[in-house]
Amino acid sequence: MPEIIWLVIGAVAGIALGFVATRFLANSATKRAAEEAATVVENAKQQAETMRREAVIEAKDQALKYKQEVENENKERMREVRSAENRISQREESLDRRSETLDAREHQISSLQGQIERRERDLDEAEVEMGRRLERVAGMSPEEAKEELLDTIRDEVTHESAAIIRDAEARTKAEADKKARMILSLAIQRVAADHSAENTVSAIHIPSDDLKGRIIGREGRNIRSFEQLTGTNLIIDDTPECVTISCFDPVRREIGRVTMENLVADGRIHPARIEEMYGKAVALVNQRVQEAGEQAAFDTGIHDLHPEIVRTLGRLRYRTSYGQNVLNHSLEVAYLSGVMASELGLDPIPAKRAGLLHDLGKAIDHDMEGSHAVIGADLARRFGERAEIVHAIEAHHGDVDPNTVIDVLVQAADAVSAARPGARKETLDAYIKRLEKLEEIANAHDGVERTYAIQAGREVRVMVKPEVVDEAQSVVLAHDIAHQIESEMQYPGQVKVVVIRESRAVDYAK
Repeated sequence: MPEIIWLVIGAVAGIALGFVATRFLANSATKRAAEEAATVVENAKQQAETMRREAVIEAKDQALKYKQEVENENKERMREVRSAENRISQREESLDRRSETLDAREHQISSLQGQIERRERDLDEAEVEMGRRLERVAGMSPEEAKEELLDTIRDEVTHESAAIIRDAEARTKAEADKKARMILSLAIQRVAADHSAENTVSAIHIPSDDLKGRIIGREGRNIRSFEQLTGTNLIIDDTPECVTISCFDPVRREIGRVTMENLVADGRIHPARIEEMYGKAVALVNQRVQEAGEQAAFDTGIHDLHPEIVRTLGRLRYRTSYGQNVLNHSLEVAYLSGVMASELGLDPIPAKRAGLLHDLGKAIDHDMEGSHAVIGADLARRFGERAEIVHAIEAHHGDVDPNTVIDVLVQAADAVSAARPGARKETLDAYIKRLEKLEEIANAHDGVERTYAIQAGREVRVMVKPEVVDEAQSVVLAHDIAHQIESEMQYPGQVKVVVIRESRAVDYAK
């Protein structure tokens, strides 16, 4: 037991001694830590003070910089604000002026509206009053009065339209006819040309009728060989000392004529000789074609034509239209176009060029489908002619609308050349049909009693019924007939329409 007590006492004493030693060591460590902490805190304070001073300096610099930027920005904004204020002030002034103008216009419109309303009321009242008067005076119903009023208005419109047409025609003729007649008369006087009708068949004189048998040959071999080579029809009939060559192609007909004349002159007629003479005739006619084209270009002063156009132009020497030689006609149209262009103060060379080439398509229209104006325009375009020349060729018969002065000049020159006395001849059937068509167009109109086409179709005289057509309506009738003739018929030159109204007073003595 005592041992246990001493053991307890020893343990307690050891614990106490250990606690004391531990407190002593702890106090020593605490003092050192406190001293180190004080040193660290002092260093930290010094660094913090240094950093504080640097931050304060930097903040002052940054604040000064921001202040300067803000001041500059404020100044710029103030300038923009002042500019915006000026613009707003100007717009306000403009709006004020517009508002004043609109107020004035509104006032004016309201005033006009009031006047219009008053006039409408006056017109309505006048119309009602007129209707009442018509009913009272004429004893007609409103429908009958309306019909009567419409008839009156129709008559007034007819008279007014006739007066307008008459005035327009008078003004136009007063200004245009004098100048046009002067230009055309000068052109015709300066371009004098002779015309002679040409046939579409060639008659060849032979020394005697005995030669006809040799031309036919044994069993017709000579005539067959001739027709196969030349592409023509050889007509041998009872006409004394004459054979006839017929062909739609004038160049082939000319080759056949030259071949037959050479055979008759030589006297030796057989297939081999026919072939030999045919070759010579082809060379001769081609040479004449080339020379004719070159001569036409030389006569008109046009020297830069394509060789193919020159050859095609030369073929017109053997082409006829209504009995008129087409090459001579083309030359005359060229001269007329050039003279009229000069009188108008234009360059005559393009007009002469277009006039010379305007019927170019007639040289090849047997080989192609279509109007000769369109064919000639395509040919000229293919060989490099200028667009204005091509259009004048295409427009000279109205296949396209004319849009240049040259187009109109070529149309006028073509009409003048074709309409000259003796320039053309028509077949009797075509001539009679044209006159009948003129009379038929005029007779189809209301109020026409009789119609006569005179002066070879250059003038149409229309007799009207005086009780149906009055003076004003006769002017309108002449205009309508002329317009219908223009739209439905083709003719050279112009057709004069004369409406004759005869008034008769008849009475009887009893």
